[in-house]
Amino acid sequence: MTEEQEKPNGVLAGRVAIVTGGGQGVGRGIALALASEGARVVVCGRTEAPLQAVRDEIAARGGTVLAVRCDVTVLDDLRELVRRTVEEFGGIHILVNNAMIVPHGKLLDLEEEKVAAAWESGPLAAFRLMRLCHPYLRRSDDNPHGGAVINLSSGASVAPVTHDRAMYAVTKSAINSLSRGAAVEWGPDGIRVNTIMPLANSPALERFARETPEAMEDVLSGIPLRRVGDPETDIGRAVVFLASPDASFVTSALLPLDGGSAYIR
Repeated sequence: MTEEQEKPNGVLAGRVAIVTGGGQGVGRGIALALASEGARVVVCGRTEAPLQAVRDEIAARGGTVLAVRCDVTVLDDLRELVRRTVEEFGGIHILVNNAMIVPHGKLLDLEEEKVAAAWESGPLAAFRLMRLCHPYLRRSDDNPHGGAVINLSSGASVAPVTHDRAMYAVTKSAINSLSRGAAVEWGPDGIRVNTIMPLANSPALERFARETPEAMEDVLSGIPLRRVGDPETDIGRAVVFLASPDASFVTSALLPLDGGSAYIR
């Protein structure tokens, strides 16, 4: 038995977390990190197989997890996600909005359907799910410490040059503004809302590195720490902090988790 499996508790023991897009990449890493600190985790996504793989991985470590197939662009799916989470675990304390369809491409080349999909899966989905979870996240007798929302943005939202990612930057900038607004409006309810800008390994980045190694070298050269982050240990652990009592006075923050690259691009 590993040290993680032997831990009876953790800084998030007794808390319930939803992670959208939890079947791979950064979402998977965040889910693993939250579970390792005692949170009961709900991972959701559109594809069943990767969700089941993450469920099995968390369970093998001794964690508690529920996998729910959910298309975040469908309001009824989001309602069902919240319903099943509360039915299974009794509440919601942590919400991580990670899922989003990425609209890379030049503005004149992008199809409107792709732009709409990015908007519906990113800012609109986050807005909807935050509102659905609000009654459970707010401070109450059952939840005296209140809840935490962590929304995923990107360094593209603050970078001076977007390199064919202008619409991606638009959608992520909307998430930044949504997070700030919710942090202000929901602070009196005991809900903290923070945003992270991760640069981490993922299936898409691995494919990019294989297919365009020279371009990947350019990416690495623009990162002061000269590496991309690990989804669990670099990104997930930061999310654990933001969701934990140690961050009880942290809200409305926009945190770059990118080795120092966001503000020097």
